[in-house]
Amino acid sequence: MAEKKETKAVEAEAEVKETKAKKSTAKAEKAEKKAPKADDGKYVPNLKKKYQADVAPALMQKFSYKSVMQIPKLDKIVVNCGCGEARENSKVLEAVVGDLTKITGQKAIITKAKKSVANFKLREDMPIGAKVTLRGDRMWEFLDRLFNVALPRVRDFRGINPNSFDGRGNYALGIKEQLIFPEIEYDKIDKIRGMDVVICTTAMTDEEARELLTLIGAPFAAQA
Repeated sequence: MAEKKETKAVEAEAEVKETKAKKSTAKAEKAEKKAPKADDGKYVPNLKKKYQADVAPALMQKFSYKSVMQIPKLDKIVVNCGCGEARENSKVLEAVVGDLTKITGQKAIITKAKKSVANFKLREDMPIGAKVTLRGDRMWEFLDRLFNVALPRVRDFRGINPNSFDGRGNYALGIKEQLIFPEIEYDKIDKIRGMDVVICTTAMTDEEARELLTLIGAPFAAQA
């Protein structure tokens, strides 16, 4: 009897040890999964890398922020194209949506009139334009193409206006031709159109937003 009890006690101890070993192994596996991998092959846009490595520390130093969360960052980019002729010809909007989709890499949505205006022969909910709101990696890629590829292709380009801020850290930019983007082919467009690009940032003042965009690479014109 005593021998049987001893055997059972030994078996119970062995089971407890085995269970503990399994639990510790499972915990180690979970920790491995949760731990961030050094190089998991995920694509990061060049401009975003530049922001994280150089721009954010430079802004932290210049404006003496107490917290990392205070550093201004890009929130979104809105590309908007108004199209008055869409009242008579609905096919015009298809061309506008197609152009915006090619330029931004994201499907454009049709914007509608908020209220009726008799002078413009405009009724409420009538489609009058298209817009795209970019966030995340697409936003960074679009900004990179805009600053480094599209804007330098403008004829007699001397830089963008450094004063086009709204007082709350957002920057608005007008483009006269969609042809400055390499994605648009001259032979395949029905008409030359302009568009508005609004860069929304989390900066509290225009000065901080201007510094953020300058460090990212915005080609501001030299002020006299």
